[in-house]
Amino acid sequence: MTKKRKRFYIKWLLAIAWMVVIFKFSNDPATVSDAKSGTVITMFDSIGLNLNSLLGTLANFIVRKVAHFTEFLILYVFLYNALSESYTNKKALVIAIVFTFLYACSDEFHQTFIPGREGRFRDVLIDTSGGIAAFMYFYFSHPKKNSYK
Repeated sequence: MTKKRKRFYIKWLLAIAWMVVIFKFSNDPATVSDAKSGTVITMFDSIGLNLNSLLGTLANFIVRKVAHFTEFLILYVFLYNALSESYTNKKALVIAIVFTFLYACSDEFHQTFIPGREGRFRDVLIDTSGGIAAFMYFYFSHPKKNSYK
């Protein structure tokens, strides 16, 4: 197997593995998911940043939404890297954001079957905005790759 072929498979393996990670997180019942958010808040508290005093009752909500944003930002990066092996930069950028949006939709649909969880279009938008942030980074950090010349 050539080095290029191995790189291709590894990049797709990372993207698929990350989709499995997202699926596993979404498979947690609401009580387990809330406990994980609480653990993050406790970790910040241990380094001297009390999110509960800064954000009040919104702390848990914000931690959860930042996690959504970050999960899908990472997914976009993996997808873009895998797609860039087979497509032009512009196509890889666009296909990765479309796929990120579709996976966010499927993730929210999946959550409707999990106790205490529900699928919300607001979360699809938050997830996709993580992908859009990564899209903007890749698009603006390599402007020559994205020109029509």
